[in-house]
Amino acid sequence: MFDVVIAGGTIVDGTGRAGYRGDVGIKGEIIEAVGDLSKAEAGRRIDAKGLTVSPGFIDTHTHSEGALLVDPQHANGIRQGITTEFLGIDGMSYAPLSSYNFKTYRHWLGGLLGDPPEDLDMSSVAAFRGHYHKRVSVNTAYFVPHATVRLQALGFHDKPLRGDALETAKKLTREGLEQGAVGFTTGGRYYPGPWGDTDEIAELCTVVREAGKVYMCEPRALTIASRAFGKHGVTEGMEAARRSGAKLHFAHYRTNEETVGRIDRIMAPIEAARTPEHDITFDIYPYPTGSSIAISYLPDEAQEGGPRAILVRLKDPAQRRAIAAEIDAREEPRLRSMVFSYMPNAPELEGTTLRDLAAKRGRSKGEVLMEVLLEQNLKVGYLAEPPADQAVWQQLGRDFMELLAREDYMVCSDITPAGNMPHPRCFGAFPRFLGRLRREVGNLSLEAMIHHMTDRPARRFGLTRRGRIENGWFADLVLFDEGRVNDTATYREPKQFPTGIPYVLVNGAVAVDNERCTGVYAGQAVP
Repeated sequence: MFDVVIAGGTIVDGTGRAGYRGDVGIKGEIIEAVGDLSKAEAGRRIDAKGLTVSPGFIDTHTHSEGALLVDPQHANGIRQGITTEFLGIDGMSYAPLSSYNFKTYRHWLGGLLGDPPEDLDMSSVAAFRGHYHKRVSVNTAYFVPHATVRLQALGFHDKPLRGDALETAKKLTREGLEQGAVGFTTGGRYYPGPWGDTDEIAELCTVVREAGKVYMCEPRALTIASRAFGKHGVTEGMEAARRSGAKLHFAHYRTNEETVGRIDRIMAPIEAARTPEHDITFDIYPYPTGSSIAISYLPDEAQEGGPRAILVRLKDPAQRRAIAAEIDAREEPRLRSMVFSYMPNAPELEGTTLRDLAAKRGRSKGEVLMEVLLEQNLKVGYLAEPPADQAVWQQLGRDFMELLAREDYMVCSDITPAGNMPHPRCFGAFPRFLGRLRREVGNLSLEAMIHHMTDRPARRFGLTRRGRIENGWFADLVLFDEGRVNDTATYREPKQFPTGIPYVLVNGAVAVDNERCTGVYAGQAVP
């Protein structure tokens, strides 16, 4: 007798093979049979007639670690069909950190990750993983983050990671990989990471290569790439992988409003530096702009000492004006398009642009950004406005689908869920690719799309018996209506659930039942 039988659906097994009609039988956490189970007994039989049955979607890039600790149901992720989420991305997260350093980094990252309990043990990757294992709705996989181990080894200081400190960081990275982390990450602008250089990243990546894991690189922003090899985040990632021999994965690598229609342009620095030894993959989310935290805009010298020292500087009018003047002088495009997504002490300002608030207060954008950071105790999340031109949107959609069709690409969401006005990708990334863009662009079959969302990331990052519908594999499954699945979240109304995904199972437990979350926390810390 099976615990659950999913009956009469079209099975798309994740490998890229053509779909076929059949049933899936589940006992406990495991798929026990695939085929004709019409006469089998089952505790529950789910009628999947007219639905596609696929492996659960594997999200290679999220920032859900804080949100999951306060909202383990995680409806915005699980209702997209996501059954496994990667954490520790962009070089920053909570482990391995001492109690003091965890509280420090929890504060600095608060605008992005929210406010999880501050009394948690984050002293090791093993301890971190324990906070999620069978305590949240989705499976979680963790990467050892560069900025985090740098903080633990050196403190929140602009110092070179060399000698004993480097050996400490390598030891922390090695232990984290041994305790179940699936790789190592670096980020673009999340301090203290930007104080590192390519030499230290390459050294840490030797540990990654020795463990047979993957180095995931979010390329540095060009404005803070002075310490990077070649003064460019992409060439730095390529060089660190070349020196260390580590497998390389570039995070959310795509065209944007400045490079729309020019895939050749974004691939040029990769092709110029690529050697036969490079083993490179990528992921992508289907939106033209991203999101982050406002504190990351502060220059190097203003970040020194971490959040307490930053607040002392911002409370001093002269220092605050000096920092604001430096930010105004840079006038980055993202500063001009900033929309506040999370302001816990002033939620009424969420959805307001920085330029409008600056105009209302009669001061420069840099000055108002510093005021807001001070008012919000540094916890300010933002997203970038989308392009106004629909033709740009449409071309970007074609770009994204062309990139996803490559053998080296997979899908991510980059979930950043804090606040009342989060990025729409937090609710819609996977169904946007699976529904809207797949139907509009039409260059990928349903089977190929699902392969990019399931088996491909599972194999790349070494997830055990996940990503396919096969006997003996974990029963992470999504049932969706191929013709109706779609995203509904928008930049103006982001907290809108997708349509056409009635059932999601995680480790054999029904997590979404008729488009409603069940409150079951069956997620495991994987691999």
